Amino acid sequence: MKGLLSKLFKSQEKQVITIVSGLPRSGTSMMMKMLEAGGIPPLTDQLRTPDADNPKGYYEFERVKQLDKGDTAWLPDAVGKSVKVISALLKHLPSEYEYRVIFMRRNMKEILASQRKMLAHRGENPNDMDDEKMAMLFEKHLQTVREWLATQPNISVLYVHYNDMLADPWPYIEQINAFCGGSLNVKQMADVIDPNLYRNRQEKLEKNAAN
Repeated sequence: MKGLLSKLFKSQEKQVITIVSGLPRSGTSMMMKMLEAGGIPPLTDQLRTPDADNPKGYYEFERVKQLDKGDTAWLPDAVGKSVKVISALLKHLPSEYEYRVIFMRRNMKEILASQRKMLAHRGENPNDMDDEKMAMLFEKHLQTVREWLATQPNISVLYVHYNDMLADPWPYIEQINAFCGGSLNVKQMADVIDPNLYRNRQEKLEKNAAN
């Protein structure tokens, strides 16, 4: 009887997928790498290889781009893993799963500059992009996505600002660890940002404890 009840309750539990989202060039690849270092394996097909714009890799899974076409058959493979989903596709995630969304923000000027650089690397004309118009459209889009996320009962969200995290990483590393269940390897996550970060923190903690 006990075994039957446990199976019944287990079957009713939604399966959790960790989503890394945000605008393009907002730090999503770095967050994917941090989660991987922390112990959450990424779902990626490695079809998009590292290049000058992302020398450590893109951490992408191509079938994600077909979410708006109804391709959700790959989602069982994402359970217990992290997967990168751009903000425009979040609304196409099916409701039968629980999602932990780590949503990356970044200074808009840096996003636009990074996109210009990428266009130049691809041989396209970066001057075709109107920064002011793009910034306005991006901000409007972000507001819409944020309002939608707030209404989804199966989605929990942690907003992480890329620039603030680089300036003061530990509060964010600890928030991300707690958000993801509290069992991530924070030392290895810190190493993704700065190999000296964990050592410096330990020295500071030991110094404070001695005082």
